[in-house]
Amino acid sequence: MLTYFTSAIFASLLLLLISTKSEGDELSVSRNSSLPLSDVDLLEFPLNLEYLEAEFFLWGSLGYGLDKVAPKLTAGGPPPVGGKKANLDPLTRDVILQFAYQEVGHLRAIKSTVKGFPRPLLDISAENFAKIINDAMKRTLIPPFDPYANGLNFLLASYIIPYVGLTGYVGANPQLQSFEAKRLVAGLLGVESAQDAVIRALLYERALQKVQPYDITVADFTDRISDLRNCIGKQGFKDEGLVVPVELGAEGRISGNVIAGDKDSVAYARSPEEILRIVYGTGNESIPGGFLPWGGDGRIARSCLKH
Repeated sequence: MLTYFTSAIFASLLLLLISTKSEGDELSVSRNSSLPLSDVDLLEFPLNLEYLEAEFFLWGSLGYGLDKVAPKLTAGGPPPVGGKKANLDPLTRDVILQFAYQEVGHLRAIKSTVKGFPRPLLDISAENFAKIINDAMKRTLIPPFDPYANGLNFLLASYIIPYVGLTGYVGANPQLQSFEAKRLVAGLLGVESAQDAVIRALLYERALQKVQPYDITVADFTDRISDLRNCIGKQGFKDEGLVVPVELGAEGRISGNVIAGDKDSVAYARSPEEILRIVYGTGNESIPGGFLPWGGDGRIARSCLKH
């Protein structure tokens, strides 16, 4: 009898332990996988730019994009417009290919954390980049700027993209509530800012070189592109070229500006609305265009389109 009761008690305790462990596991999984809705929105929004970077870098370095490299990540979204292999020198191709695969990882990391959305329609055509450069220069360049023509042009075109994304991550970070979301954004921001720094460093080495066939230096190109982003972002000065007046350089003591930052050399922050104004090229978060001719996806971008 004693043996029976001992066995019964042991079995009951074992069942209780298993039950408790199971409930604890479910709670743990629930805490790790369920994010506040605001965090979900802020994590999904950057997919618009991560898709753009992935496609531009893949096409430029390989001559094909996500549909061949990681088709599941597209979730059936339309292929980009105008992508083609760029005429890159070996060093530039190596760097851009590294960036391309990094962006594939970014897409996977975000979509492993939140549901995300299919790849939106992207315009990475030479014509679209030419329009952006014309807007920056406030005149029509002849011949039209072609990002795929050579390594320098591709780096200048690349200058247009990652920096916008990193300012978005800086802006999103203080609004995030969960540790999981903050950790992901910190990791994404680290790599995006490094990409921008590499692009700026490679261009800074040739800051005074004339971009052929235009009588415009590399530094002037970056300055005009940054001015354009400040203008259509409509939220003040958050963008700087490679060479600035000394008073705007680090500690107001140097004109070289290989990494952009405010008066304390802290990265600038942008809101989703500012980013949409810039990537649409319209200066209005409700009017699509530019890199996203049908508009961005995710709740934040869609809500702007309804206004």
